[in-house]
Amino acid sequence: MKIFAALLLVFPFLSSPASAQQEAIYDYWGPNRNMIRYGQQALFMCNGLFTSERTLEQVFEQELAYLPQPVGTPSEGNYVIDRERRAVAIGAGNSAPIMRAAFRRGVGCVIMAPDQTFEDIDSLPELNMPPPSGDPTVIAWPDGDLTSPAPLPYGVDETVLNAASNWAFERESKEQVTISLMVIHNGRILHERYAPGVNVTTRTRTWSTAKSIAATLIGMQVDQGRLSLDEPLGFDWHPKVSSEQSDPRSVITLRHVLNMSSGLYPIDNDGLEYATGSGLAYWAGASSIQDMRNPGLIREPGTYWDYENYDTLRAVYAMKLALGEEKYLEYPRRALLDRIGMRNTLLSVDRFGDFILSSQVYTNARDLARFGMLYLQGGVWNGERLISEEWIEFIRTPAPSTTGRNRANDGGSGSGSFYGAQWWLVPDDRTDVPKDMYSTSGNRGQYVIVIPSHDLVIVRRGLDYGRQGFDRWDLAREVLKAFM
Repeated sequence: MKIFAALLLVFPFLSSPASAQQEAIYDYWGPNRNMIRYGQQALFMCNGLFTSERTLEQVFEQELAYLPQPVGTPSEGNYVIDRERRAVAIGAGNSAPIMRAAFRRGVGCVIMAPDQTFEDIDSLPELNMPPPSGDPTVIAWPDGDLTSPAPLPYGVDETVLNAASNWAFERESKEQVTISLMVIHNGRILHERYAPGVNVTTRTRTWSTAKSIAATLIGMQVDQGRLSLDEPLGFDWHPKVSSEQSDPRSVITLRHVLNMSSGLYPIDNDGLEYATGSGLAYWAGASSIQDMRNPGLIREPGTYWDYENYDTLRAVYAMKLALGEEKYLEYPRRALLDRIGMRNTLLSVDRFGDFILSSQVYTNARDLARFGMLYLQGGVWNGERLISEEWIEFIRTPAPSTTGRNRANDGGSGSGSFYGAQWWLVPDDRTDVPKDMYSTSGNRGQYVIVIPSHDLVIVRRGLDYGRQGFDRWDLAREVLKAFM
């Protein structure tokens, strides 16, 4: 007995089964997370300073509030700001490589690969298109920014509308930071408000509101017959197989990915969004079109809803193949942005020149209001049809895989029929707002809400952080109280 006790002191694992001694707690993705954390800060700071034109103090106070451990302070830290090159570097090369981002004309800031330096900036893509003709300050809204004060129309209660605005700005949660709010009725701006340090020209990141812009551009290609909702995506999957027929992923269609129902293994879930998957393209300089072709099929396409950045990027890549390399970069401006006065909008790209249209668009509240108005007007702008009524009906139709399913991955409550095609729908259990409403939705509280039954567009921009939880349907409810 004494001998056994002595053995336990030397070999304690003898006292219990080996399986009880092991826990899967080590984070094997730790180095990637540190790299992405630095890359996020590099991109946030670069865009905050050179795309949004905010001060370094504002960037640290609001843009970087989203990060758990920002590097440094406004006065010092392990970062470099090169104002001549309009570039930022984060880190000292200890626990992660130094990550860099640089502003590029026409696309905003581009995140660089870990092995690139400021000397590589000139090799990064840019869009050298001249701005649309005319001075927006003397062009009347909505094509330009010229507005004239006028009394509110009959039936709109100004006191109640201001109360709704206060509801949006004066949040009990300090983590919900409204920076702009617009209410547009019958094409007219009824209410426009900005937080201190923000004005009518301030661009901020749309996050996943970009997905609705992507769907619009793709819809234009469908309307013109260059893409089809129910044909396979038409690109190679990785690893390549001997024949297309032997790869089960070849049946995935544009409809499937726009409905977030590709059936492919979800890379961005289970705590890996900021470790691998699309995070490497967003924040670490990886290609946005390479790894999205890697996942295997785990469910029948169209049967299971799973919010995945890569599904949007798959649709965008299909659009690129339909357009061709030469037209691709200029297409968003020529087809959409310039035609509806979205002069302040930059669609960012990865370092290979591919749009990251699942998240990375920088714009202001007025441009998003114009975007919402295009949908409110049935796809017509100044008498010209830009998107078909059929496409609008498609993006507003509940994805078949959402019927009866509990809501997931969007930080809200509700169930059933809550998602269309890169647009969000009023959940089945919301009875306090019109059912014909639909909305974009972006992280940190980016919302464009379209309410056809009331001829309304509501835009809310935020720099929320932490728990977040701003409820866009509640906002619409409060605004609608002002309309008798």
